[in-house]
Amino acid sequence: SNRNLSRGIMWGSIGVGETIAEKFRAAKAAGFDGVEVYSHLSREEVQEAAKETGLAIPSVCGSLHGKYPLSHPDPAVRAQGLDALKTTIEDAAAYKAGTILLVPGRVSKEVSYDECWNRSVEEIRKVVPLAEKLKVEIAIENVWNNFLLSPLEAARYVDQFGSRFVKFYFDCGNILFLGWPEQWIKILGSRIAKVHVKEYSTKLADTQGKRAGFNVKLTEGDVDWPAVLKALDLIGYNGWM
Repeated sequence: SNRNLSRGIMWGSIGVGETIAEKFRAAKAAGFDGVEVYSHLSREEVQEAAKETGLAIPSVCGSLHGKYPLSHPDPAVRAQGLDALKTTIEDAAAYKAGTILLVPGRVSKEVSYDECWNRSVEEIRKVVPLAEKLKVEIAIENVWNNFLLSPLEAARYVDQFGSRFVKFYFDCGNILFLGWPEQWIKILGSRIAKVHVKEYSTKLADTQGKRAGFNVKLTEGDVDWPAVLKALDLIGYNGWM
């Protein structure tokens, strides 16, 4: 195949180094091609570390969408979330990163599914012009937020914005309690901006609790990696992992 995937590491996964420079050096030494940094870091330090190591910054993960969800009942909290989202997009533009990772909201006993949908869409719409202007994709991620629970719905959520700068950030491990990653990949197709490589064991989850499913080494869980790679080839994905 003409597969041409680049290997990146997410900021939160770099378990060594204190400073931004040290973390970049560690990622470089470990053989990665790029680093997905968190938003709201010192831009100058990030740019210096990238320059020193020669590592790319393919994406920026919003660091405040958990604290200020766009689905929050309080408009003031949503405003803080929107502000954080703008900064995340601007960070990405400063680093020449093509994508940001956004968790759009969280469904709970207090926040109904349709409220999460409507509020998050209303806020994201406000920054689509900025994303288009700066050429940064807003990629919606599937985390355990009780939201966008099927691939058809995830596709519909992305499509309603009518912009090629709103996409999906696909996580292979997060999806396993809902279904099969290779099916999601085929359905989402060109909507996928970036892919997170993460393992999950449904066996561990069944015996030790849902979160315990992540406590397994890569290739030793239940993600069917050959099927995942076949699906990525099928949709012509040539991006970052």
